[in-house]
Amino acid sequence: MSANPQAAATGIAHARVVPMGNGWNWIASAWPIFSRAAGVWIGMVVALLLIIIVAHLIPFIGAIAIQILWPVFVGGLMIASRTIDGGGQARFSQLFAGFQQRTGTLVTLGVVWLVVSFLIVAIVVGITGVSVFALMGANPEQVFAAAATALLAALLILALMLPLVMATWFAPALIVFQGMGVAAAMKASFIGSLKNVLPFLLYGIIAMVAGVIASLPVGLGWLVLGPVLTASVYTSYRDIYFE
Repeated sequence: MSANPQAAATGIAHARVVPMGNGWNWIASAWPIFSRAAGVWIGMVVALLLIIIVAHLIPFIGAIAIQILWPVFVGGLMIASRTIDGGGQARFSQLFAGFQQRTGTLVTLGVVWLVVSFLIVAIVVGITGVSVFALMGANPEQVFAAAATALLAALLILALMLPLVMATWFAPALIVFQGMGVAAAMKASFIGSLKNVLPFLLYGIIAMVAGVIASLPVGLGWLVLGPVLTASVYTSYRDIYFE
C-alpha cells in the first residue's frame, strides 16, 4: 500500500520502529514502482553503469568523482521513485535530477563519505600493517600470515564501514525530500537504521539471495534487481520516516 508522498515526515527523533517483516515489504512494495516504468528504470540503470565504467577509465580522478557524486544520482533515483509512487510518470532525465535540486548538499555528503571511507581504510591498514607487497617472494608460511592479516583488515574495514553505511543509507532522500543538511540527514539516517536493525537484517538476507539468483544469467537479472533494490531504499525511507 502506497503512502502519500506529500505527507509530512516525522523527523529525526521520531523515526518509526517497524516490524521485522517490513524488511520484505520494502522489496515487495518496490516491485510496482519498478514495474510501472520498467523501461525507464532499466535505461537509468544502464546509463548509470556506463557512467561509472567511463569514470573509472579516468585514472584516480574518475573513481574519486564517482565516490563524491553517488548521492547526487541516488537523490535523482529517489525523486523518480516518489514520482511513480505518487501516480506520476517517471522520466529518464530524473536520473540527473540531483544536479538540479539540493546539489551542493548531496555533493557534500559524497565528500564526507569519501573522506571517512579513506580514513577508515588508512587507520586499519596502519594498525594491521597489511600490504600486498608482503605476498611477493614470500614462503608459504609468510603468505598464510599475510593473507590472515589481510582478512582481518577486511573484516575490520567492513565493521567500521557499517555505521557509515547506516548514516548514509537514507541521507540522500532526507536531503532531497526534507531539506536536511548533511549532518542532520546522516544523524537521522543512522538513528532510523539503528532502530530498525531486525527488518534490515531480513532485508539484507533477501537481497543477498536475490543477488545470487540475479547473477546467474550472466548478471542480466540485475537489470531488474538493481532498480527494485534502488526503489526499496525509497520504500524503506517512506516506511520509517512517514506516518
